[in-house]
Amino acid sequence: MRYYIADLHFFHGAMNGSMDCRGFQDVDEMNRVMSERWNRKVRDNDEVVIIGDLSWGSAKQTRELLDRLRGRLYLIQGNHDRFLTGKETDLGRFQWVKPYEELYDNRRKVILCHYPILFYNGQYRLDREGNPRTYMLYGHVHDTKDQRLVERFQEITRNTVITDVAGDRRPIPSNMINCFCMYSDYEPLTLDQWIECDRKRREAGKIGPGGG
Repeated sequence: MRYYIADLHFFHGAMNGSMDCRGFQDVDEMNRVMSERWNRKVRDNDEVVIIGDLSWGSAKQTRELLDRLRGRLYLIQGNHDRFLTGKETDLGRFQWVKPYEELYDNRRKVILCHYPILFYNGQYRLDREGNPRTYMLYGHVHDTKDQRLVERFQEITRNTVITDVAGDRRPIPSNMINCFCMYSDYEPLTLDQWIECDRKRREAGKIGPGGG
C-alpha cells in the first residue's frame, strides 16, 4: 500500500498557535498523537510519500522520530525540513529525498511537489471514460488564503471549455489535491482516499472563496 501526507511539522510549536491552531497542549502531545495515528494506519512494508515539511526538529530529533514511524519512507523536500542541512543528518530511513517526482499509482500518474503546480505535467490526460489520468499532490499552503487562491484557480480552470485535438469541446481538468495533514486528521492516505477526502470537502462547502 502507498500513502501520502504533507506538512506534519513535527517539533514545530507554532503549528499549535498562530499558524494552524491545531489545538494540542504542546509539541510533545502533537508529536505523540501524530505518530500514533501514523503507526495505527501504516504497516512496515507500506510506502509513505511525505510531501514536504516533515520536521522542524534537529537532525538527531528527526532521526529518532523516523525510527519510530512505520513504513518505507520517501521525502519530497519542503522549505521547513531544516534537519536536511544539519551536520548530523542521516537519511538512512528514506528510500529517496527529492524536490520533485513523478510516479505511477494504479495506472494513474502522480505529480509530487511540496509547492502547488498550477500547470502540471499530464494535466489534460483522461482515460477512455473521461476520468483523470494524472493528479498533482502538494502541500505548503496548509489551510490558508493561499489554499483558497488555489481553489479559485481550480474553479476557473474547470469552468474553462477548450477544443481538444480530436475536435471535442470539454472543460480543462485541474486535479490538484492538497495533502495537508489536518485534512486527513493526521493520517497518511492512499491516492483514492485523498481523492475522496477532497470530494467530501468540496461537497461540504469547505472549498472555495471564503471556505475553511
